[in-house]
Formats: sequence, structure tokens, C-alpha cells
Amino acid sequence: MPKLKKRKGEKWPSQKRDDDFSSLRRDFAATRFAMKTKTDSANPILGFVLLTVCSLFLSSCGGVFSHDVPRFGIGGRYNEGREQFTRGRGGDMDRAVSALEAVVQQDPTYRDSLTLLGRAYYRKGRYQDANQILQRALVVDKNDEIAWLTLGMTQLQLGQDERGIETLKGALTLVSKVVTKGYRGYPEWDIKGGVRSAISRSALEVTKGVEDKENILRACDTLLTRMDDEENFQKNTAPVQYRRGL
Repeated sequence: MPKLKKRKGEKWPSQKRDDDFSSLRRDFAATRFAMKTKTDSANPILGFVLLTVCSLFLSSCGGVFSHDVPRFGIGGRYNEGREQFTRGRGGDMDRAVSALEAVVQQDPTYRDSLTLLGRAYYRKGRYQDANQILQRALVVDKNDEIAWLTLGMTQLQLGQDERGIETLKGALTLVSKVVTKGYRGYPEWDIKGGVRSAISRSALEVTKGVEDKENILRACDTLLTRMDDEENFQKNTAPVQYRRGL
């Protein structure tokens, strides 16, 4: 087999390949050095750019990252609905209804979701819907003091005055028994006495009978608001104060 000859200055294929690889390595090293130098000198700008790109990416995945994650599962929707009550008058009842209806459709016995949905309907002025849902809530838990209280108010709104008064009498008796220290797992519940005061006020108004209907509704509504505010305090503010020794 004849030997291959190369012309003057010509390289063998293997030598040419090695030279190509060497050239690529030099180019890569130079590029990496240049990028590192540029990054070091403009690190804040690069960080901002990267943050912006990540934000745009996450927002483009809205259904996965920015919307569904906080509501993920039945527990997430329940918390979303319940949170609207602990915001006081600033709570969004449309949002509460939407979240709690989704919970009830999946599991009507999930915690106090029926009671909360009934309260949301009441706040929206949907008294017939509130009446039906609260009746269902009491089938699930006959000792639900909030369901009884809201049901009595609903009955008054529907013109079922005598029934509403009797319901509220029993509800307030139950509320006064259970809403004490340790209520809902909070050892320092109502240490300032705001809820107890609202219970007493409501009970006094109820003893006046149907003639005092508007004041009864106002007093009971204040009681529910005080309980929501107290829960919000116990959940979000009290733990911080306890850690600080206040």
C-alpha cells in the first residue's frame, strides 16, 4: 500500500483536529474570562436582570405558581374562605362564597365550612341560602355555637321572629359556655373581655323580645365580629407578643 505524502506546510488530519480543539479551548477560556469579568463588574445589574426574567417566567406560569398554589387542595380553599371573616368588614364575601362552595362540594363535613358558607350567605343578604346551609351545618354538628347564632339571626331576617328569638336564646347559652379560655385551642382567648362583653350585650337584647329586633341583630352581629377579631388577634398578633414577653 503506497504511503501518503503531504505537501509542504500541509498538516495531517490528526494534527489539524488537535489544532482545532486547541483553538476552541482558547476561545472558550477567553469567553469565560470575559463573562466573569463583566459579571463581577456589573453584578447588581445582572442580578436585577435575572430577577426580572424569573419574575416574568413565574407570571407566565400563572395557573401553576401565582394562583393555584395558595388555593391548592380543599384545605387551601377553606383557609382562603375563612380568612375573609378575620378581616372584619374588609372581608370579601364574594371570594369567601366562591372558596367555601368549592370546599362544600368536595366535602360538606370539612371542619366548619358549612357554617362559614352560611355566614357568608348571611353577609351577602342571601338569607334563604343561609338558612338551608346552616340547617345542614347543624346536622353535621349539633353543638356548633356559631351555626346556631347565625341561624337565629337568619330566622329573624326571614321574619320567623318567634323561632329566631328561641334559637338565639339557646345559641347564646351555648356560646357563653364554650367561648372561654382555651376556645379553639387559644389558651389566652379573650383576656381583655371584649367577647364576653358582647355576649352579655346580646343576651340582654334578646330578653327584650321581638320588639327589639334591630338591636338584637346588631348586637349579635357585633358578637360575631368580636369573635372574628379575637381569632385574628390570637392567630397573628398574640404569638409575636408572647415571644416578646408582652
